[in-house]
Amino acid sequence: MIVITAPTGNIGRHLLPLLLESAPAHDEEVRVVVRDPARLPGAVRARVEVITGSHGDAGVVDRAFEGADAVFWLVPPDASLNPKDAYCGFTRPAAKALAAHGVGHVVGVSALGRGTPLADRAGLVTASLAMDDLIADTGVAYRALANPSFFENLLEDADSIREKGVFTDAADADRRAPLVAVADIAAVAAGLLLERSWTGRDSVPVLGPQDLSPNDLARIMTEQLGHPVRYERQAPDELYTTLVGYGLNEAFARGVVDMKRAKDEGLDTGVARTADTASRITFEQWCAQTLKPAVLS
Repeated sequence: MIVITAPTGNIGRHLLPLLLESAPAHDEEVRVVVRDPARLPGAVRARVEVITGSHGDAGVVDRAFEGADAVFWLVPPDASLNPKDAYCGFTRPAAKALAAHGVGHVVGVSALGRGTPLADRAGLVTASLAMDDLIADTGVAYRALANPSFFENLLEDADSIREKGVFTDAADADRRAPLVAVADIAAVAAGLLLERSWTGRDSVPVLGPQDLSPNDLARIMTEQLGHPVRYERQAPDELYTTLVGYGLNEAFARGVVDMKRAKDEGLDTGVARTADTASRITFEQWCAQTLKPAVLS
C-alpha cells in the first residue's frame, strides 16, 4: 500500500497517474489523503482508496498510515503560521503515526542546501530540512527529494508577463542556478515509491537539465511567447512588505525572504549535476507546454 498526500497539488497531480499506471505491475494499492475528494478526477477516485481530511491531523494520518508500506509526504506551507509550525508542527502527527504503524519507506518533498553554510539561515528551506530530520528520526527509510526552485513558480507572474512583459524575483539577474519542473520531481518520487530496495536516510537531488539565470529565463520566455519579457529584481525589504501586505504571517514572510536571499548567495548550487541528479524537462519545453497557455489564456 502506497499513501499519497497532497494528491491534487502541483506534484501530486503528476505523481498519482504515474503510480496508477505502474501499480498493477507491482501489485500495489494506492491510498490518497485529500481534503476535498471532488477535486480528484472521477476515473482516479474509482481506482484509489480515499481518506478525507488534512494530513496534518492526527486522526487522519492514523487512519491513512494503517497498513501502509510507503508514504509520499508533502507539506502544503501554511502562510498563516511561522515556518517551524508550518513544516514541523504540521508533520509531527504524521511522524508519530509512521512509527506507530511501522511504515517502512517515506519519500518527502524537501530542498537543496543541507550541509552548506547557508542551511541554518535559509528561512523556509531551514524549516524543510528540520522536517526531514523529524521524519528520519522515526526510523523509517527516508528519501528527501532535494529540490531547487520550480519552473511553476513563474505561473504566479503569468498576468504580469501577459500585461506588462515583466516577471520579478529577488535574485541577481545573472546568477545561474538549477530549476526544475514539478513533473520531473513526480517521476523521481514514483520510481522511489515503486522500487523500495533502498534503506537508511539520504537526499535525492532533482536539479533539472541546466542552470539558468533570471536573464536566461527572460530570453527563453521572449522566444517562446513571441513578445518581449524582461526581469525586474525586487529588493528583499520590498518583497517582505509585499508579502505581509498580502496577509502572510510576518515570520513566514521573513522565511520567504531569507530563503530567497540564501538562494541568491548560492544555496542551491552546492550539488553537481550528473546523470543521476539531472532531470528531463527543459525550460523551453515547459514554457511551450505550460507557461504559454497560461499567459495566453
